[in-house]
Amino acid sequence: MTAWRSVAHFVAHPPPADWREDLARRIGRKPRRVGLWTELAMYGARCCLDAAGEAALPAGARIRVSSKRGAWGATHAGLTQLDAGLPMPFTFMQSQPALMLAEVGRCLDWQGDASFALCREPERVLQLAKLGASRDGLLFGIVEEERNGEPARSEWWRLVPA
Repeated sequence: MTAWRSVAHFVAHPPPADWREDLARRIGRKPRRVGLWTELAMYGARCCLDAAGEAALPAGARIRVSSKRGAWGATHAGLTQLDAGLPMPFTFMQSQPALMLAEVGRCLDWQGDASFALCREPERVLQLAKLGASRDGLLFGIVEEERNGEPARSEWWRLVPA
């Protein structure tokens, strides 16, 4: 069993008031055509990598993201629009975890092994993510939108084998 060490840990729970402006500054552009959940993921991942002192995630690293609800707002909005008889809305794309993973990879200048798990126990996703990971390690995040009085959360760890 491999021992792991945390190179960086970033928590935005809730994110600061200016987090969107900070994200645009960090990645050199304003995100376009992505939903709130994806932006939260991009923000936390980029901040965590910055805290680790890495300009880009190493090619052999993997990304794993966990959430209890995923892109709740976009999913709800898309279903409401569909129920109203509108054609498949663009909002539908914003509800897809694959879009989030692609945008996170893009803002980290990285392509590779990334996945998302919808679950109630993110520590289980982390356990699985460590299995078979390369020496480049992994970037693990928990991303939640604000809902029912619970603030938004973007929490990330940059982990490498010890």
